Amino acid sequence: MKNRDHFLKKHYEHHPQVGFGLFLIVLGLALLVATNDMLGLGGVKDYFTWETAMVFVGALLLLNLQFTGGLVLISIGIWFFMENRDYDLPEIVKTIYWPAVIILVGLGFIVSSLIKRKSKIN
Repeated sequence: MKNRDHFLKKHYEHHPQVGFGLFLIVLGLALLVATNDMLGLGGVKDYFTWETAMVFVGALLLLNLQFTGGLVLISIGIWFFMENRDYDLPEIVKTIYWPAVIILVGLGFIVSSLIKRKSKIN
């Protein structure tokens, strides 16, 4: 029983090499999309803006189980990305976007608290 608990605790620990590996994979995928203009935005400089940097950092925070900060950065980055690209957002999206973000942040607080509590028990 003790060995099983030790294995579960080791399984839930964060390894920096995994985070760095995921960072490199996501960066490589972003470069692949940008150099081949898969989203039709234009040149590579149109892909790597401060908005996409916010989304990228938010995704890395999510991968490192920091849900609240990750969700906030991703949602702000997406909002400004859509605004600066002159997309014509439907009115329904404009009315439900920020309430949905607040709900997701609340869920992020709950999930992160459950994960922290579970890791303290093990």
